[in-house]
Amino acid sequence: MLAAYADSFHPDQPLDGLVVGQRPDPDVPDGWELVTVRAAGLNHHDLWTLRGVGLAEDKLPMILGGAAAGVTEDGREVICHGVVAGPDGRGDQSDPDVSFSLFSEHHPGTHAERLAVPTVNLVDKPEDLSFDEAACLPVAWLTAYRMLFVRGGFTPGDTVLVQGAGGGVSTAAVLLGVAAGLEMWVTSRDPDKADRALELGAHRAFASGERLPRRVDGVLETVGKATWEHSLKSTRDQGTVVVAGMTSGDAPGGLPHLFFRQLNVVGSTMGTRRELQALVHFLVTTGVRPLVDETYPLADAEQAYRRMADGDLFGKIVLTT
Repeated sequence: MLAAYADSFHPDQPLDGLVVGQRPDPDVPDGWELVTVRAAGLNHHDLWTLRGVGLAEDKLPMILGGAAAGVTEDGREVICHGVVAGPDGRGDQSDPDVSFSLFSEHHPGTHAERLAVPTVNLVDKPEDLSFDEAACLPVAWLTAYRMLFVRGGFTPGDTVLVQGAGGGVSTAAVLLGVAAGLEMWVTSRDPDKADRALELGAHRAFASGERLPRRVDGVLETVGKATWEHSLKSTRDQGTVVVAGMTSGDAPGGLPHLFFRQLNVVGSTMGTRRELQALVHFLVTTGVRPLVDETYPLADAEQAYRRMADGDLFGKIVLTT
């Protein structure tokens, strides 16, 4: 089958290790199902994998990708929850004693024509969600949902700052937050992306690092080094910074802000199957839909990866098969 996979690690030039070619069909253990992939989302996790982060060298070659929607062998249209909990995939991600991984870490990823998925990870795709839209949900949109409503615990009337407008998580956060009655602010170093975030419904947009007119109740932080100090300075006393990534690198410092103003800093990774179901329900009932920047055939995955690496996107990039 055709797949996009990591063949080697290149920390500085990650795309040098990307190969688009033939791979064996996946093994399907007991309790798992074979899904024919219709659409698969790209995420920055895939670039980190190509750099050698989160994947052991003895796992190469590894099919990339953590998000997909497709059809099971019995014709069921599904969204594939990307967290594999426990050694057999049947564990509970919420249990702190159960280890979990994401597709493309211990198990082949979603950027392929076919994918083996634990049966418990399959969520029914509503008819009014396209496969392209559904493929945005298991990573970027679920991450944003968990950051806002589970780990952040933000409620209507709260003001939340999203660092770095334009990416999949940030656009998801704006759309979800506005629909839930939050006041959503964004930052961007690109004025065009800031304007587009306002068109999506963001209430205020600021240049990266710009001093805000007032401190906010919470910040969604996925950028890391480039925005970390600004995130801490921008959060009100006893407010919350939710961290789910570091696309610009690790973020040092900031301890005086943490203890003196009693900030809450919480980590967040993906989300549970139950939260994915809640996210799907949220979209169906509100009419909110993922913003797809562009779709590429799986055969053109290298072009899609390059586009994501360059940062020239607004919304999600999706591979189709």
